[in-house]
Amino acid sequence: MTASPAPAAALTTRAHDAKSRIVDDILTLVRHETGSYDLPRLATGLDLLRELTVERLGRPDHEQRRPGGAYGDTLTLTYAGSGAGHVALIGHYDTVWPTGTLAGWEQPGAPEDGRPRLSGPGIFDMKTGLAQGIWALKLARESGLPLPTVTFLFNGDEEIGSLSSRPVIEEVARKADVTLVLEPSAHGAVKTARKGTGIFQVTATGVESHAGLAPQDGASAITALSEFVVAAAAVAAPDKGTTINTGLIRGGSAINVVAGQATAGVDIRVSSAAEQDRVDAELDAIKVSDPRVRIEIDHAWNRPPMTLNAASAPLLDLARTVAREQGRAPLRDTAVGGASDANFVAALGLPVLCGMGAVGDGAHAQGEFIYPDTVPGQTALVAGMLGRLADS
Repeated sequence: MTASPAPAAALTTRAHDAKSRIVDDILTLVRHETGSYDLPRLATGLDLLRELTVERLGRPDHEQRRPGGAYGDTLTLTYAGSGAGHVALIGHYDTVWPTGTLAGWEQPGAPEDGRPRLSGPGIFDMKTGLAQGIWALKLARESGLPLPTVTFLFNGDEEIGSLSSRPVIEEVARKADVTLVLEPSAHGAVKTARKGTGIFQVTATGVESHAGLAPQDGASAITALSEFVVAAAAVAAPDKGTTINTGLIRGGSAINVVAGQATAGVDIRVSSAAEQDRVDAELDAIKVSDPRVRIEIDHAWNRPPMTLNAASAPLLDLARTVAREQGRAPLRDTAVGGASDANFVAALGLPVLCGMGAVGDGAHAQGEFIYPDTVPGQTALVAGMLGRLADS
C-alpha cells in the first residue's frame, strides 16, 4: 500500500480543536439506548445515527437500508472520494444493555489514574467508535486530502451474532479495498486476531413422571443436561485458546415433576479451525448416564477465527506509519478473546484491521468507560489512514 504521507500535524490539530464536538456526538448516541432486542429503539437509534452522519458529512452519494427482520436494520452510506480506492468503515449501533439501563447508570468516581473518564451504556462498545469514524472522514475532508470512496456500514445485531447483517458485511468488504472496524481498541492497541465463536444450543429430552409417586418412571432431562454441561466444560483447552461456558440453562415444568426437557446455551471460543473440529467431535461423543434421555446439539458456529492474514499485514504497517507521523507512541497490535464483524472479513482473506475505535475499558460491564482525552488521537489516526489509502 503506497501513498503520499498525510499532513499529520494538521489532522491532529483539527482533531483536538474538534474534541468537544466529537464528544457531544458520542454522548448524543449514548443517550439513545439501543439494546439488541429492542426493535423500536434500534430503528430510531439508526435514524439518529444517519441524521448525525448527514449533518457532519452531507447527503451520501448512495445509501441503502437493509431490513433486519427480527434484528436491527443495516444501513450503508457511501461517500464518493476525490482519489482512488475504496474503504469500508464498519460499526454496530446495538448494545448489550436493555432499555432503561441509562436511568440507573452511575458515573464513576475519581479515577485512581487521575485521567477523566466518561461512562455510559455502550459508550465504549461501541458508540464512541461510530462518532470517531464519522468525524475522521469530516476532518480528512477539511484537510484537503485526496480521499478514497468511503462506505459506512452500521449494523444493529452485532452483539447477538450479526445474524442478519453478515451477508451485507461480506458484500461491502468484497467491494472495498480495505476494511476498518471501529470496535474499541485494546488499551490503544489495534486488534489483529480474534477468537472464533460458537453459540450452541443443547436440548435434553427425557421422560416426565410424578417426582413423589413414580420417580423411577421418569428420566430427568435436567440431570442429564447437568452431566453434559460438566463433561462439556472438560472439553475446553485454555492452553490452546479454547474456552467453553454454559451461560444459560432452562428446564422442567414443575418442582414435583421429573423434568421432561431442559436446554442450555453454550458459548464456545476457539483460536483455530482445528480446535473447532475437535470441539465438535468431542461434544458429540459425550454420553449421559440415563439412556432414556436424548441429547441434541445445535452446532451453531457464529464467527470464524480471525488471524493477521497476508492481506492485512501491510494495512497494519500503514497504521503504524500513520501513528508515527502523528507523533503517537508505537502502535501495538494484539489478539483478544472476543469476536467482532472483522472475523467475517478476515475469513474472506481480505485486508482488515479491528479495534480502531475507543480507548477505555469495561465492555459489557457496569461502568464501561472511555478516556475522552484519547478521542482526538483515535479520530486523527483513522483520518490519517483514509488520506494514505487514497492511492493504494
